[in-house]
Order: sequence, then structure tokens, then C-alpha cells
Amino acid sequence: MGQLELLWEYQQSDVEVYNLNRLIKRSPKRMKLLKLRDSLKEQQALLKSIEDEVLAMVDRSDALKDAVSLMEDQLKQLQGRIQENPAASSMDVQGYMDEAARIAGSLDEYDQEIRNIRRSATERDKRQRDIKVRAIRSKQEFDDLRVEYEIEYKEKAEELERLRAIAKSKMEGIDPEYLERYEAIKQRCMPPMAKIVDGQCGGCNMGFPSSVLRDIKSGRPVECETCGRLIVG
Repeated sequence: MGQLELLWEYQQSDVEVYNLNRLIKRSPKRMKLLKLRDSLKEQQALLKSIEDEVLAMVDRSDALKDAVSLMEDQLKQLQGRIQENPAASSMDVQGYMDEAARIAGSLDEYDQEIRNIRRSATERDKRQRDIKVRAIRSKQEFDDLRVEYEIEYKEKAEELERLRAIAKSKMEGIDPEYLERYEAIKQRCMPPMAKIVDGQCGGCNMGFPSSVLRDIKSGRPVECETCGRLIVG
């Protein structure tokens, strides 16, 4: 049996390995596990983002409390100045009123921002609880499904190893150069070999000129110019 025939026999087993491996990777249970895993990661990222936002709000609240305390001190100082130095003119009255209005305005702004922070904190607390509930459910579903998938995978993995052993045994007697060429073609198309069907490539149906057909029939390694597969006569 020539090299191409041996390689063709090897391909039959190699395709079985490839198809089963693809079946394992595309298992509905595995795909759902990956989806649940991604969902859990997304939920963890959301929780981390909310925690960071809450920490930022706590820092801002502390800064606002300090600012309110400062404004209250300024208001007390203003009251003290008014008592010690009562307004002697309308200009003085206006000055005191402007300063009091500035302090009151700042206090109102700080108070409004604090209220907004508290409201946002409440909303984030609710979001955080909802996300944690979803995460717990997703984790439980993930764990249960993983047990089922591991049983399924073990059965298929045993069959995959059996097919791999058969494929490996069929590599015996094949020239390493042919195997390297086979693997190189396999990177761009699977299966990497095709037979002639009515003078055409069995992989892409491209017709061959008579000179190429003669080369193929003689056992020379020929690749299809269209799909790149190695042709067997």
C-alpha cells in the first residue's frame, strides 16, 4: 500500500477523532455551562462595580459632611460678627445678607447632594441584593449542570481516547513528510484529503485536466488548486 493510501486510511480514523472532539466541544450542556460561567463573571464584575461606586459615595459623603460643618461654622461666625458689629448702613446690611445667602446656598447644595447620594445608595443596595440572588441561583445551576456534564464528558472522553489510539496505530508506516503535509493542510480544511470522483476533486468538485489526473493515478502527491486538499486516486 502506497503512502497516499496509508494516509487515506489514517484520515478515516482522524476524522472520527475530529468529529467526536467537535461534538464534545459543542455539547449543549457544555455550551450552557460556558454561558452560565460568563454570566457569573458578569455578575461578579457588576457587584465589584457597585461596591466601588458605594465606596466613592461614602468618601463623597464624608467630604460633604466636612463641608457642611465648615459652612455651619462660617454661619456661626457671621452671626457673631453681626452681634458684635451691627449693620450701620444699608451697605452693611446688604453685605451681611449676601454672605448669609452664600452660606445658605452652599448648605442647600450640600444637603441636596447628600440626599441624592442616599437615594443612589438605596438603589444600589437593591441592585446589589438582586444581583446576589441571581448569582446564587446561577451558581447552583452551574454546579448541578457541571455534575451532569462531567458524567457525559467522561463517557465521550473514553471513546475519544479509544479513537485516538486507533488513529495513532494507523500512522505506522507513513512517511513523516506526508504526515507533516497532511497536518499543514488540516489547518485550513478538514478533511485534508479527497478522492477523485468522475475526474473531479471529491472535496470541492473542481475538475482536473488529464495531465493532473495521470499524476494522481501514478501515485504522485497532488493538491487541488481550488481547495488545497491532497488528492487520492
